[in-house]
Amino acid sequence: MPDCPFRREYCVLVLHLRVISPREHTDAAVALLRQSPGLTNLVVLPGVAQEPPGDLLMFDLAREAANEVIEHLTKLGMSIAVENVDLMLSDAADRAEQEAPGQGEDAVVWEELAQRVDDDTRITWAFLTFLAIATQIAGIGVVVGSPILIVGAMVLGPEFGAIAAISFGLLRRRPHLIARAVRALAVGFAVAMAITFACALVSTWLGWIDATMLDSHPEVEFIVKPDKWSFIVALLAGTAGVLSITAGKSSALVGVFISVTTVPAAGYASVALALGAWGDVGASALQLAVNILGMIVAGTLTLLTQHYLGARYHRAVPLTHRGRGRREQPPPFD
Repeated sequence: MPDCPFRREYCVLVLHLRVISPREHTDAAVALLRQSPGLTNLVVLPGVAQEPPGDLLMFDLAREAANEVIEHLTKLGMSIAVENVDLMLSDAADRAEQEAPGQGEDAVVWEELAQRVDDDTRITWAFLTFLAIATQIAGIGVVVGSPILIVGAMVLGPEFGAIAAISFGLLRRRPHLIARAVRALAVGFAVAMAITFACALVSTWLGWIDATMLDSHPEVEFIVKPDKWSFIVALLAGTAGVLSITAGKSSALVGVFISVTTVPAAGYASVALALGAWGDVGASALQLAVNILGMIVAGTLTLLTQHYLGARYHRAVPLTHRGRGRREQPPPFD
């Protein structure tokens, strides 16, 4: 079989940075960038930036080397934009990625994560609408005994972003972020459960549902039976959820959503409240609390582990020692 001219290893995880540098800091910034491991394709365009005025710096940077570079440039008062590069065909980028400490797949760009979780703590109409619809679907799944509807409600729920924000806030000791995330969860679930309760109450007046329906569907009884397994699953799901966010594996989040019983518990509690099933209200509320607590604990421990491993890599390879820490690459694919 003839050799394919396009055969190569596509393993480089690269960020493209666009930096507006005040002119008085450009020389220091360029000197810093030149000795940074994992950096290549550096372009300097003096005086082209208009607002704010300054010099334009552009370069590509291995993901695992991004945190220290971004931190140093921020201290110099730079305006920084970061983009993920979907495809990079460059021998220079391959070499830069080899020089960077660690693995790109495992690297966490902390400023990127901070911006994402900050966005997820905002109480928007979209957030409230998704959570309300998900909770109503879960409530319907409870009364008709449909596991498919329960799973659909799990996938639709948008609450994990706020839960991850609490974990990040605990790691970075940001009480304001934690407070915003807790408020988003409290307001979101309160609104969603109130709407679901109102709909369930109207359904009882119309004779569509009654209390006996809660006892006739064993398929959804797990929602009102929180136990040690509920907490263990929440721990595992919280770990997987945070890893999926930090590694950019958004497809894995679907599995996280399906694993935890937050939205189904909220839906069950709302319906049970409308039907006067007080025991089920308490049990489903406990299920909701157990799942949220488990994910927060696991998410915090996961971020703490990633922070420790990343710090250890960068202590081993200082920023001023470009070229050290080179990883041995596997042989090319035949």
